[in-house]
Amino acid sequence: MVKRALMKTYLGLILIFMYLPIVVLIAFSFNKSKSRGNWTGFTFKWYEELFKNSQIKDALYNTIVIALLSSVIAVVIGTLAAIGIHNMKKAKRTAVMNMTYLPVLNPDIVTGVSLMLMFVFIGTFVNLKLGFFTMLLAHVTFNIPYVILCVLPKLKQMNTNLYEAALDLGASSSYAFRKVIIPQIMPGIVSGFLMAITLSVDDFVISYFTTGSGVSNLSITIYSMARTGVKPTINALSTLMFTGVLLLLVIINIRTDKEEKKKKSIKIHGMEV
Repeated sequence: MVKRALMKTYLGLILIFMYLPIVVLIAFSFNKSKSRGNWTGFTFKWYEELFKNSQIKDALYNTIVIALLSSVIAVVIGTLAAIGIHNMKKAKRTAVMNMTYLPVLNPDIVTGVSLMLMFVFIGTFVNLKLGFFTMLLAHVTFNIPYVILCVLPKLKQMNTNLYEAALDLGASSSYAFRKVIIPQIMPGIVSGFLMAITLSVDDFVISYFTTGSGVSNLSITIYSMARTGVKPTINALSTLMFTGVLLLLVIINIRTDKEEKKKKSIKIHGMEV
């Protein structure tokens, strides 16, 4: 009992240490005073100023567009890659999966610097400058492994007999792929898409190294603004970013819980039959 109580206390202290600063940040985003240590009243003034700021509007536009485009492209490439990996022999599949894990395990700064050097090197041969397009390519690059890791488990759970039955009944391979395989792995595709958006919106390090002058996302904008001092508008912007990422994670978790409940109900009904 004492050991369990100590573990709960330890866990509580960790959670407080992790989330108390965020709670303080959210609270002070509604503070009338510019001071970070003096509460003078509740206001939405900093949120109003936030949406009047043209720099933040441009950063928000870049963040949303890059997140959506990179997620869609990563989902298409990642899904096709996952299907290819799933159909490989064990030795090849193991080798390719080890390569897939590298971008996930790699420190962001290593990935960011590597991509920056590659874009600069390519730019010496073709007209490629660091900016919106290079940031988009970087986000696609680090999103693809996460999509693969979301889709692969669904491919393993898939009933391959349905695809073969569709072919036997006269369906073409492309038609069977669209009507049989895609519906079965759709939960993994959606989870990969939501995960990719979350990672893209949240990214700072890789974006910082792969963008050019005049193009920034919200993370880079917050960093630039914070260098001259933390202002209440930064608190408001950080609060909105935290809320957006939190909502996406809640949606992912809800979908995961629904899928697990669905699997359990299928297993129970299968045992009853």
